[in-house]
Amino acid sequence: MKKSALFLDRDDTLVYDESYMSRPEHIRLLPGVAEALKKAAQHFRLYLLTNQSGIGRGFYTLDDAEACNARMFQLLDLPAPGFHGICIAPEAPGHPVQYRKPSPAYILETIARDALNPAQCWMIGDKVSDLECGLNAEITSILVGKGCNPPREDAVVYANTHDIPIFPSLPQAIDALIK
Repeated sequence: MKKSALFLDRDDTLVYDESYMSRPEHIRLLPGVAEALKKAAQHFRLYLLTNQSGIGRGFYTLDDAEACNARMFQLLDLPAPGFHGICIAPEAPGHPVQYRKPSPAYILETIARDALNPAQCWMIGDKVSDLECGLNAEITSILVGKGCNPPREDAVVYANTHDIPIFPSLPQAIDALIK
């Protein structure tokens, strides 16, 4: 059993962020993501950890977010089991937090439940909250851009301050991890 894992943000890490995405037909994969995750799945357990504050704000429902994830999974076409776990954090800013990043709760629970080795786990995302989440869980964080645009400037500053690796895209980060 693989004891290493990638915890992956969704919006602007795997798919283009269309802001409060609630319609599956709007889901579009970022370039190279499907191929990169197929390679990654040969080496790591994959987990999805996504903040979806639109649920807590009343803009859409959990069913809408799950339908968007289902569309993404269809486009990714990963070999079974695909993702070993999925966490949709529905909390809006200002609401009590359970799983909303930068909370490490989901990562810590998953490491314990699935007997993962924290030294072989990474949190990969495009925002400061993704990076903080990984650091709060005491695993390595990685900052990625969309490939077509550089990483977010505030996240680059945070990453540089905390010695967090930065890659232009998820496929480049995965290639580096596999090597």
